[in-house]
Amino acid sequence: MLKLVIANKAYSSWSLRPWILMRALDIPFAEDLIPLDTPEFRPRVSAYKAGSTVPILVDGDVTVWESLAIMDYLADRFPEKQVWPADIKARAFARTISAEMHAGFRGLRAACPMNLRKRYEARDRGELVSRDATRVTELWRRAREGYGAQAGGPFLFGAFTAADAMYAPVVTRFHSYGIEVDASLRPYMDAMLNHPAFVEWQEAAMRETWIVAHDEADEPVIGPFR
Repeated sequence: MLKLVIANKAYSSWSLRPWILMRALDIPFAEDLIPLDTPEFRPRVSAYKAGSTVPILVDGDVTVWESLAIMDYLADRFPEKQVWPADIKARAFARTISAEMHAGFRGLRAACPMNLRKRYEARDRGELVSRDATRVTELWRRAREGYGAQAGGPFLFGAFTAADAMYAPVVTRFHSYGIEVDASLRPYMDAMLNHPAFVEWQEAAMRETWIVAHDEADEPVIGPFR
């Protein structure tokens, strides 16, 4: 069976991406969770002889790290699961916006770290966050209007794909930090937040006892994530 190495479900946005994809597409795997900011993190990750962080996918004698590489490996390994959209134009756009997510949006990531335990008061979080949020919602709108609506289904390209997995943590950030999106995109966010795979992940996050530094930030909290 495949093994997916991840970190805390409350905080690890990169871990969420391949995990939710594999759960959503019914790809069986075992899970090895290594808690962040603990003495065991570095030696346990190093034992896999992969990258310096998580996620890591192990499939027999094959080890893959970096979220996009994991997703492409899963697409090759399980072609029947349609990790990417079947239509070549939709697939090209899905891969493009996923690569943009992997490489960009650093302002949003830095100012709004993923936290699946809390919701914060909405406020101006600066130009970089505003610019990133505008770009993300532009990409979501183009995906929904160009492909998702025609394909049927509530996700970016109709059915759940790797593109949705790549943007799942952004959905949680918009929700946690009260970042407004156009009303036309709210059904997409709701579909993501209510997907059984995400609900399973978030419920597990609430049961975790580990706390990382950014969870102690001096910022008003309006309530739990749900």
